Amino acid sequence: MAAPAKTQFIAEPKTVSIVGCPFSGGQLGVDKGPIHLVDAGLAQQLTDLGWNVLFDGHHQFEEISTETDPPIGKMKNPRLVSNVTEAVAKVVGDHARKGQLPLTLGGDHSLAMGTIAGTLSQHPNACVIWVDAHADLNTPETTDSGNIHGMPLSFLLSLASSADLKYTSASEPTPFAWLDNVHLPPSRLAYIGLRDVDPGEKALLRKHDIAAFSMHEVDRYGIGQVVEMALDRVNPARDRPVHLSFDVDALDPTVAPSTGTPVRGGLTFREGHYICERLFETGLIAAFDLMEVNPSLRDPASVKQTVAVGCSLVRAALGETLL
Repeated sequence: MAAPAKTQFIAEPKTVSIVGCPFSGGQLGVDKGPIHLVDAGLAQQLTDLGWNVLFDGHHQFEEISTETDPPIGKMKNPRLVSNVTEAVAKVVGDHARKGQLPLTLGGDHSLAMGTIAGTLSQHPNACVIWVDAHADLNTPETTDSGNIHGMPLSFLLSLASSADLKYTSASEPTPFAWLDNVHLPPSRLAYIGLRDVDPGEKALLRKHDIAAFSMHEVDRYGIGQVVEMALDRVNPARDRPVHLSFDVDALDPTVAPSTGTPVRGGLTFREGHYICERLFETGLIAAFDLMEVNPSLRDPASVKQTVAVGCSLVRAALGETLL
């Protein structure tokens, strides 16, 4: 146990607000992840670390059937994802305005459109550390799958063109119009752990000079130096709030097997935890997402292992230390 250290953007007494988002906008089964994490005793674990913990139940989103939510271009379930992420943005923004640390448990990584938008509503100069095997940077034009959980950063970075986002019916508003006033500059985004990036995403990373540290850089420099390099790019004076968005598939499948898009050669248990520990040490964390735990996949032992690792990552990001 370690008492919460001083943080610049969280009010005293330190309060973490758990935002449970059982939502599977494009990946079946991932909606059960938040429930399993909470059922594993996460709230009590954070209380034991010295945090005040607020959790008033998982958010229940009004479902829109796929029959009434036809694709727009290649995008699947655009109205549902837009409505849910907008609701999440309001919840996360409300917690941030109260000086609380929003801890969002997902769920589909498309939710990060809402969580990061909520953080930016209170901390417009915030930067994002995105820990993931995937860049999630496809636009509605470059996507092959049409799943919006592979696109959230293209929306937040304003890379999706207006033509991509128009409904087929002139009577409907533009989807994701609520994001019109939300913009994360590419200079305030850094990736750690990439190892499965689509060609269109690679082109966008280069075009916009986005800080991207793949597993090659982790192997070459070590995770400690990579985290500092990422911070140097997006937060050089170490004075900006940090939104940490962590997809468990950033970890190697031997560490976290129950996730929807596992890719071999990922972060070790310690590398993933070091990222969380180091960012907490900076005193700059303003929000944390843990995404894509998928209990519908693999055997019960693998599910239990992945949930335990997820809880451990959260504790590390909120101040648990080895000594």
